[in-house]
Order: sequence, then C-alpha cells, then structure tokens
Amino acid sequence: MLPVPLWSSTPDRSMTINGLTSAEVDARRLDGRSNDVPDPTSRTISQIVRSNVFTPFNALLGVLLIIILSVGEAADGLFGFVLVGNALIGIVQEVRAKRSLDRLAVLNAPHSMVRRDGEEHTIASKDLVLDDVIVLTLGDQIAVDAELLDGAGLEVDESLLTGEADPVEKALGDSVLSGSFVVAGSATVRATAVGENSYAFKLSSEARRFSMVKSELRTGIDRVIKLVSWLMIPTAVLLVTSQLAAHDGIINAIQASTAGLVAMVPEGLVLLTSIAFAVGATRLASRKVLTQELAAIEGLARVDVICVDKTGTLTEGSLALGMIEHLEPTASDPTPTIDAAAVLGAMGGADAHPNPSLAAIAAAFAAPEGWVLTDAVPFSSARKWSAGTFADQGSFVLGAPDILLDHAAAPPADRSDSTAAARSRVEHFAAVGRRVLILMSSPEGLNGEVLFDSLVPVALVVLDEAVREAAPATIAYFGQQGVAVKVISGDSPVTVSAVAARVGVPGADSPIDARTLPEDQEALADILESHSVFGRVTPQQKREMVHALQSRGHVVAMTGDGVNDTLALKDADVGVAMGSGSAAARAVARFVLLANDFGVFPSVIAEGRKVIANVERVANLFLTKTFYAMTLALAIGVARIPFPFIPRHFTIISSLTIGIPGFFLALAPNNRRARTGFLARVLRFAIPAGLVSAIAVLVAFGIARNDGGISLEQARTVAVITLFVVTLWVLEILSRPINLWRGALVGAMGAAFVGALSIPWFRAYFELPLPGTALALSAVGIGAVGAILIEVGWHVSGWNLPVDDGEPEFAKGSATGVAEPAHTTS
Repeated sequence: MLPVPLWSSTPDRSMTINGLTSAEVDARRLDGRSNDVPDPTSRTISQIVRSNVFTPFNALLGVLLIIILSVGEAADGLFGFVLVGNALIGIVQEVRAKRSLDRLAVLNAPHSMVRRDGEEHTIASKDLVLDDVIVLTLGDQIAVDAELLDGAGLEVDESLLTGEADPVEKALGDSVLSGSFVVAGSATVRATAVGENSYAFKLSSEARRFSMVKSELRTGIDRVIKLVSWLMIPTAVLLVTSQLAAHDGIINAIQASTAGLVAMVPEGLVLLTSIAFAVGATRLASRKVLTQELAAIEGLARVDVICVDKTGTLTEGSLALGMIEHLEPTASDPTPTIDAAAVLGAMGGADAHPNPSLAAIAAAFAAPEGWVLTDAVPFSSARKWSAGTFADQGSFVLGAPDILLDHAAAPPADRSDSTAAARSRVEHFAAVGRRVLILMSSPEGLNGEVLFDSLVPVALVVLDEAVREAAPATIAYFGQQGVAVKVISGDSPVTVSAVAARVGVPGADSPIDARTLPEDQEALADILESHSVFGRVTPQQKREMVHALQSRGHVVAMTGDGVNDTLALKDADVGVAMGSGSAAARAVARFVLLANDFGVFPSVIAEGRKVIANVERVANLFLTKTFYAMTLALAIGVARIPFPFIPRHFTIISSLTIGIPGFFLALAPNNRRARTGFLARVLRFAIPAGLVSAIAVLVAFGIARNDGGISLEQARTVAVITLFVVTLWVLEILSRPINLWRGALVGAMGAAFVGALSIPWFRAYFELPLPGTALALSAVGIGAVGAILIEVGWHVSGWNLPVDDGEPEFAKGSATGVAEPAHTTS
C-alpha cells in the first residue's frame, strides 16, 4: 500500500494538512535536514584570546621579561604588568561585547508555529526541519524558505533581505524567504530549504568570515615594533658584549642590557591605546552602543563618508500619517461636510488586524464614540481596498486611488469635478514619493466585494514612512563635520529621495536608480562622488559602492539592519548595525546600536575622534623614549662603557613623564577629525626629540664618569636627572595648550620626581644615590639646554608641521582641549 501524502500535490489545497509525523521529523534531524546550523553571533572566546595574546608586542616584551626574571631581578620586571594589562583589557572588553551580542541573540531568537502529527506546536525556529508545515500569522518572522500551501491575503516584508520597504503579496504556490516577516494575512507553508540552504543563510554566509578592522594606529605601532625588533638583534649583541666588558658580573651586564632593550619598546603606548579604546567603548556602552572590537573606535575618527540605509536607519520601518486633503465638491452642495478624521478613526478602530497603512491611520485618529459598524469588507491585497458601513453615518471605502477612482460617480453640472482633482493630486504626491490612499463615500451602501459606480471622493490620505526623530539633526551634524552622507536603499529612487529630503540630505533632489549604475569601479566612484541618494540597490551593489568609495581614499562607515546589508557592513571601514536588525548584520558589524537610535551617531563619532586624536598626542611621548633609548644603546655599545640606566630607572622616568600624564591626556576632550599619516607625523617630532634627549644624557653621564669621586650608581643618578628634565619639557610641549589641569599635571610630575629623590626609601628602591650638589646642578643645566633645543627645533624646524599635512593641532585650542584652528602644532 502506498503511503498517503502529507499534503495534496494537486491544485486543490483545501484538504486538511496534518504535517510531518514525529518519526519523519526525527529522521530529517538525524540526516542533517534541520534548521539548526552554526550561526555565530560573534567571535569565539578562543579567537578573542588569540588575537589579544599572540601579538608582536607581547612576543617582544615576553622574551625580555623571561630574561630579566631568569637572573633574579624581579624588581626590574615591572614592565611585565604592562604586557599582562594590555592583553587583559582587550580580552575583557571584547568578551563583554560577545556576551552582550549572545544575550541579544537569545532574546531575539525566533519561534515558529508548526503542525506535526495533526497538532500545532510552538517551537524554536532552529528546530524546524525540511518539509515541516508551518502556520504563519500577522507579525511572524519566517525562519526558513517555504512554499505557500494555503492562506488568504498574505503579505510579507522582505526589507531585511532586499531593502524594499513595500510589502510583497504572496499567492498559492509562491515562495516565501527566510528573514522576511508577515505584515498582513495568514497562511500555511511547507519548508523547502532550511539551515545552510536557506536564502538568508546563503546571503550572509560570506560575511560570516571574521576580519580585523583596519587600524592605522595598530599598523603604525606594529611597524615600529617590527623595526625595533630587527634593530634589537644587532643592538643586543653590541650592547651585551659591551656591558660584559664594562661590568664585573654577568647579572649586572644582563640587567644593564635589558634596560636598554626594554626602553626601546613603546610598551606603554600599546597599553595606553588599549585603555583609551576600552574607556571609549565603556562610554559608548552607556549610550547603548556596543563595541565589538576596540580598534574600531579609531575608524570612527577617520570616517568622511557614511552610507545609510533608508529603512530602519533614517526611518523607523513603519508608516505615519502625513496629511489629509479634503476633496468634497465646493460648489453649491447641500450635502453636509463629511468628517474624514472621524470616518478614518472609526475604520481603524473597527479592524482588529489592521495592515500597516490602516495601523498608521488608527494611531493618528481615535475611534469616535457612538459609531457602530453594521457591515464591513476587510482589506485584501488583491482588491486593494476595505470598506465599512456605520449606523446613521453611511458607508465608506478606503483604498488605492487607481482602483477606487474608476468607480467614482460623474459630478453634477453644478459641482466641481473632485475626481479629476483627486487624480491630479495623486499624481503630484506619487511624483515626490509619498504613499496615498483615498477615502470615498458610497451612497448606495456596500455590495460585498463589488463596488458601486457611485463613489464620491471625500479625502486623500497621505502616508509617509515614519522618520526617526533625531535623523534631521544627525544629518545636519554630519554636514557640519565634513562627513558626506550617501543614502543607499533597495526601495524606489523616488521614495528614497522623498525620505532623504525630509531629513535634510544634500542632493536629495537628484536620486539615482542603481539599475543604471555602471559596473566599472572608476565610473561608479565618479557617480558616488557627485550624487547622494540611490534606490533599487542590490546587496552586491552596496558592497561595490563601498569599494568604489574606498578606492578614492574615503574612510567609509556603513549602517544597516538587514541580511542584505551584511556584505557591505563587513567590507566598510566601520560597520554599524541596529540592535533590532538581523543576527547576521549584528554579527559582522563593528558597532551595534542597541537602542536602534540613529541619533547617537554624533556622540559615537565624537568619541572616536577624541580617542584617536589623544592617542596620537601621547604617541609622541612614547616614541621619543623609543628613539632616545635606541640612540643610547647604540652609542653605549660602540663606546663600550656601562649603560647609564638600569630597568627601574626607566620605570620612574617613563611613569612620571609618559605613562601617568599620558593616561590623563589620552582621555581629555578632543574633537579634531583624524587624518592619515599618523606614523610619519609622530616620527617628525619623536626622532629629533629622542636624539636631543640621548645626547644630553651622554654628555651629563660622561661628565659624571670623569669625576673620580663618585660611583657608577651616582653617575647614573646624574643621567636620570638630566633625562627627566628633558622629557618633562617634552611633556609640557605635548600638553599644550596649557590650562589649569594640564599645568597642574606637569607640575605634579615634577614634584613627584623631586619627592622620589628626597625620600630615602624611594632612593634606595630605585637605586638613585645622590651625587654632589655641583653634579646635580650640572645635570639640571644640561637637561635645560636639551629642553631649549627641543623647543627651538619645534618652533623653527617644524618637526611636526605643516598643518595642511594634517598634524595634530595641539598648540592652540579651547580650555577643554577641543581642537580649534591652529597655526602651530606639537
């Protein structure tokens, strides 16, 4: 006996559909035909740990830490805390972001109503299997690709897949796609593709491959570390051999050699950058912005083009009443004026399951008291109208103008032609991308689904996509900050243009139909440079647009919420997803707006600018140390004399002139937009300043060594004093403009150093025995000469100039630290 089919294969689908049996479900699940596939919402813990631990910086410092600990000088291994702290900060922040995304995914996990063994059950959508019979109702998310078996008036929203905001009607036998939503009607469907074979999964599968965000800061610092690593090999050989010759014991030689090598590594810069990024991420989190990767904050500061999706970004994804335009005859008409608002409120209130258009009307008008519905024709996407009769009030029809106006009564001779006026106004609103319904009265009442040819126009109902309240102010902010806005949508160009104009996007009056765009990247880039609004854009075109803009040197941010946005979000320099968007979009984006508030964008970009500008400021401090340490190591190695410092000496100098003040400077207010060329700008200051510092130390140390009455330890104290004076002035330059708190910061660092020299315990711990008064004063004097040379060189030689190359404008600015136009930099 042949098995009875679970559903009819004939056109007659009215028979009862029992769905799969439990045994059939188990069989499909065992052979992998289920919807439960790996779909990570973020990176794994192991991926996060590896990316933060296995770095060139950690490798370099780790080797030096092992060497210094192996000779028993733990007091000189304080730099190991920097290594551990840097890795922990990155891991903790990114794990927190991962857990937030995972929790969001669990909260938003979809469920489906499935029919199995003749009964309906609600299950997690991941538990669906191929051929499952699924019951769809208003508001359901469709979790698999399926075929429509039966139903009435089904309309689905595919905007997350295509960007098209208009609902799509579905008839028997049509396919519905995973990732879409039911916005009208109900239906029963059969799953035809699940898991990796579904449309939404395939569309976002390429975007699932994680890639690190582009970071000029990280790249520049890595380049310095690689350079230092290569230079360390010959320098270490030279320095170790010279220290073995200059010292009696191997421990003292290793201690001095390690001091020179560790100082060459800008370890604090990596740590401070991580701290600045982490604090920035925490501040963004307080504004409901989730940061998935710390370095992405840098990208925010460099953004000069932002591509926004219309649906869900500029708009709320719903409709709102725009206006009502009355159309009743205006000549000698004895008929009382119809209260269109009351009629619309009554029709909206009478429908228990309104479609999006009627829901917008119901939200605008309350149902009037005393209106009793006696007859109704529900809305149908096939008819494109709905109707109702209210006791003592009359009968009314609401729907598409092109359908209803064909049933309008001819106007009497003494009345103006409201039908002609209505058609003219409908054409006007359609030309500017607005949605229009028409309300008409039916003097003869209702006749089921058949319209009488005596309808009288009452009013046009103009609907708009609900624009996010903060969108106009946000677009204006971008304009003020020199950030170009490109609106890219799958909707019609006219509709996109209308929304863009409402929020104030420049160039909104010249929309481009993406179906006419060239495939050549150069030609596409030309159009993108000159236009701002694009409609009918496919997911692949969004990605190509991002690439075309990047080919012109732009730093591109991309916002989106749908599966159709994932490829562009991933390839953009900064991808920003809405928290209510698809899991795929949230997983690949660098930032997630948890509150779906486009209005937080100004604060997001401001946070990025503050971080990058201040990190660039303090990078001058750290790389100055790298170059004076490198110069000293080479000079001492050639001269074959004892190294003027031990590791703990660099700890106190670096802490007071770089680490502690750098922490405060890195978190200060700063709104200057970042520019390319970070490393070149910093090196133009750090190399000369480092050379001057090293020369000052060598002169002071040489003078002290020639004084036969002092020990090596006292001569090293002279070198420490000289280096501190020079680097304290470097700090003063990079703290400009000096205001109250910055002046106090520089003064406090100087006082702390004097205190360390004055308190016996600190002198003993840091091995800083005091030299004679004359040598101490000579150390201060030589340091002052070095400071003067750096100041003169900064002003005269333009080490960190010119301004038009995009240097940090540190020399002048507001008291809060927000950069203003300047003529000098530091």
